[in-house]
Amino acid sequence: MILIQPLTFKVKIVTFDFSKEKLSHLTYRLYASLFLAMASASSFAQTATDAQVGANAAAPAAEPVSNPYGLGALWETSDSITKIVLLLLLIMSMGSWYVIISKFFQNRKFNAQSSQTNEEFWKGKSIKEGASLLDETSPYRFIAESGSHAVQTHVGMKKNIPLNDWLEMNIQSAVDRIQNQTQSGLSFLATVGSTSPFVGLFGTVWGIYHALTAIGISGQASIDKVAGPVGEALIMTAIGLAVAIPAVLGYNWLAKANKAVMDDVREFSEELNGVLVGSSGSAA
Repeated sequence: MILIQPLTFKVKIVTFDFSKEKLSHLTYRLYASLFLAMASASSFAQTATDAQVGANAAAPAAEPVSNPYGLGALWETSDSITKIVLLLLLIMSMGSWYVIISKFFQNRKFNAQSSQTNEEFWKGKSIKEGASLLDETSPYRFIAESGSHAVQTHVGMKKNIPLNDWLEMNIQSAVDRIQNQTQSGLSFLATVGSTSPFVGLFGTVWGIYHALTAIGISGQASIDKVAGPVGEALIMTAIGLAVAIPAVLGYNWLAKANKAVMDDVREFSEELNGVLVGSSGSAA
């Protein structure tokens, strides 16, 4: 007979005491650890920042990089042909502006002299006396003196020419001289306006030639090889247009202004011719 004795187990239950006092103490220690960690990280970051600022202050300031493709660089690095083209365009531009400005003041002077002629000339008792009331440089005085001189020189063989035709010939000759004076400089403006774009185009072709040469020598079409010559070509084109446009505009404006001046001059010459013919030259 076998007896079986029952087994017994002992279980020890471990209990934790989470009383309010211990829990508060644990929480306080946790917060303290976090605060110390954050303080250490902040101190490390401030130290790194200070070091970076010190390094930046110690480093020398970077020098500004000059533009290697500007007008100054174009003049310094260009060859003799490019410089000749630039000087030619500069001369053409200066000449155009000189003509435009000088003609502007000349037309203003002609308009003032026209007003003076209408107010003063016809008050005189004779052509010679009326001419003496005008400025010495006035084109109207020149025409009046030409008519008076024609009457005085209508002698000898010249008397075979009718007085009417003789007066008309002399007065028209004086008008033509005034017109030539007003037209001076317009041919230069027309030449500059028509040729300066092609001069600039020549500089453009020359710059492209330099670009192709740089590519052929280097064996590669990198931007540093072609930027200078291509920029030179574009600048030459822009300069050519900048010279041509004011010249064309100035030519058109002066042509219109000269027409208005000559209309007044011709009107005065016709009136003068009528007075001299009507008086048979005695009004001279």
